[in-house]
Amino acid sequence: MTLERFHKVAEVLSCRQPDLTVVSDSVHKGQNLSAIVRTCDAVGIMAVHSALDEATFRAHTGTTMGTHKWVETHVYRDVTEPLKQLKADNYQIVAADTTGDSVDYREIDFTGPTALLLGAEKYGISDAAAPFIDRRITVPMLGMVESFNVSVACAIILAQARQQREKKGFYRQRRLSDERYKKLLFEWTQPLLARYCQKHQLPYPELNDQGDIIDGGWRDKHQL
Repeated sequence: MTLERFHKVAEVLSCRQPDLTVVSDSVHKGQNLSAIVRTCDAVGIMAVHSALDEATFRAHTGTTMGTHKWVETHVYRDVTEPLKQLKADNYQIVAADTTGDSVDYREIDFTGPTALLLGAEKYGISDAAAPFIDRRITVPMLGMVESFNVSVACAIILAQARQQREKKGFYRQRRLSDERYKKLLFEWTQPLLARYCQKHQLPYPELNDQGDIIDGGWRDKHQL
């Protein structure tokens, strides 16, 4: 890995938002899943939660594998699983919906721990997810169609979340703990060595600001 690439990875990790996430509720189309994950990466989201039959989901991952390297994707068979955990972690659940009690997405404060819930293209938010929702939001339409495509709506809403967080300075200071930052930095910049350490249950060696292992004899010690 070049020094430029190493610094790029470090910069990206410094902008990650550990308390902003997306939950997709039976979003099936591979193109939409791909676009959602790419948008999440672009705004600094670390993880996406997808409630969908696992086999069906994995059939579509080929179009998003590049982005999956940088965004954790957790798959569930029941949407209540991630929603229960997020509520326990004091996230507000904001659902993109077009029902009568929806408010303009720009009225929501996205600077607190927030999960954006996105429903299926045809059926919307499921009944199982409804009890976990704190606010329902919509993107106002000026044309004849009732709503944006789910991945487009995701991008519009997350752009607003990013704007709010930028104003608060969230992207100017690292929000990951030192432990998590160092772990991800090693895994993203030294993937082969990371897998070796995981296989042999070894702690990751420290890296210097050039991306090199500080312990010069570490590789010889492990015959690498």
